[in-house]
Amino acid sequence: QVQLVESGGGLVQPGGSLRLSCAASGSTGSINAMGWYRQAPGKQRELVAVITRGGSTNYADSVKGRFTISRDNPKNTVYLQMNSLTPEDTAVYYCNARLLSAFMGMSDSWGQGTQVTVSS
Repeated sequence: QVQLVESGGGLVQPGGSLRLSCAASGSTGSINAMGWYRQAPGKQRELVAVITRGGSTNYADSVKGRFTISRDNPKNTVYLQMNSLTPEDTAVYYCNARLLSAFMGMSDSWGQGTQVTVSS
């Protein structure tokens, strides 16, 4: 069991920046990768950024060059630095952890979500 708690969302002006944090607790040793997803009302949840246990990163085309995912292993925390924000970035952002265990195989844990609103 892994519990994820996001923080850092809020209201920001276009062109502004926010940093989201995701603190993981529980069986963190079973985490193979962590990522950030976002979802707007009526739309499918989409992957924003992912970082693997080995440190490799991938980003959605829409955020490349603007967002950066990073981690602090001793604190079991993953961050998403978001720069040059636009109204199209408005969504609920969810932290995800992909888990691997001997009996359950692959599974996913999700945070509660944090609202990001980009508006003048």
